[in-house]
Amino acid sequence: MRGRCWPTWGVGVWIEATIYSPFAEQNNREIPQLTKRHRIQFPPRDVRELRQDEVYFYLCDGDSKEKIRLHDYKRIYEVPELYEQVVYERLKCQSPSMVADVLLSSVSQSEQSFSELRVLDLGAGNGIVGEELKKHGVSRLIGVDIIPEAQVATERDRPGVYDAFYVMDFCDLKDDERAELNSWSPDCLISVAALGFSDIPATAFLEAFNMITEEGWVAFNIKETFFDRHIDWGFSQLIRELIFSDYLDLYQVRRYRHRLSIEGEPLYYLALGGKKKANVPASLVDSLDLSDR
Repeated sequence: MRGRCWPTWGVGVWIEATIYSPFAEQNNREIPQLTKRHRIQFPPRDVRELRQDEVYFYLCDGDSKEKIRLHDYKRIYEVPELYEQVVYERLKCQSPSMVADVLLSSVSQSEQSFSELRVLDLGAGNGIVGEELKKHGVSRLIGVDIIPEAQVATERDRPGVYDAFYVMDFCDLKDDERAELNSWSPDCLISVAALGFSDIPATAFLEAFNMITEEGWVAFNIKETFFDRHIDWGFSQLIRELIFSDYLDLYQVRRYRHRLSIEGEPLYYLALGGKKKANVPASLVDSLDLSDR
């Protein structure tokens, strides 16, 4: 359903949004082709009481079982195609293609060509988002992640997707690291399924936001509940400040089913796309409670 407006945070502001039904287009989303199969077991007990970043599964090998948290990316990336089998095949994740499509739709509303973008992929993981962007074609594609296992997995599973892949901590960037990234002149920031669960802190996202050029493009997703007006900290507060300010011109919001939970329930996210208007000043950052609770 297109062209529908909906209120956010109870502040009397309406956002033009593209709303998708819970399972719209999910059958059209491509699942990465797997060449290796793993024996996966979900826990026998109900895990609804666990936070989304606390749920786990078992990797079975003969008579042994290894318990792995779904957000333990270091361990998951060590096992070829384990992430794809659990998150994309079993839990039907569709965020990389959805956020990439939101970015494409946003850019198409301007005179700029999508293929000219110099994209910084923050929290690039094992390169699935980069692979999605490559389908559309971009000028430059730079991957960044905080864990070396992500870089190893990308080079193993998707070699050549990125022009460069860096292991860096955006909460503690060194001058030479910042200079290296700036040398690529990024004019687009994308971050998929990495915000709001301590995977990428709000301060790291702002560092990347300020790195891209003014009038650059931004696309990311965030869990729907983070938009609850009663949550006045972390990414909820940050996104509110970005949208209702002079820093981000929002082009599109799309509600969709990010993936299924381990219990088979849909997890709804919002994909956002827009154009950067200005850097976020340090004074604003200092005034916000950007802690992860």
